[in-house]
Amino acid sequence: MKHNQKIGRWGEEAAVAHLLEKGYRILGRNACTPYGEIDIVASIEDVTVFVEVKARTSRSFGLPEEALTPRKLKHMRAAAGHYAAEHQIDTWQCDAIAVEGMPGVTPRIEHFENVTAWLE
Repeated sequence: MKHNQKIGRWGEEAAVAHLLEKGYRILGRNACTPYGEIDIVASIEDVTVFVEVKARTSRSFGLPEEALTPRKLKHMRAAAGHYAAEHQIDTWQCDAIAVEGMPGVTPRIEHFENVTAWLE
């Protein structure tokens, strides 16, 4: 497994732990759609939440959340919309979780809700 894949998996594990701690239920991981992969499908109350995880071990390439470009957000919205239509989900949103740190050390985690609203 490549370094980036290891960091990605570590970031997703940290994000799942964060979501569970906040009361979310994890419905799925790495869901494939024609528009790309959805890292985590979760729910809280009556809302399905599609989560993109961005992980970094250093700031040499910027903060993890800086990878949420308008193009990435459009792909997220398209992938989530496809998944929601396929699974008859009416109430949903796209969130992002930024994970920064190193495996073995408690990471900095920031949860950004409804990130595709940034496109409006």
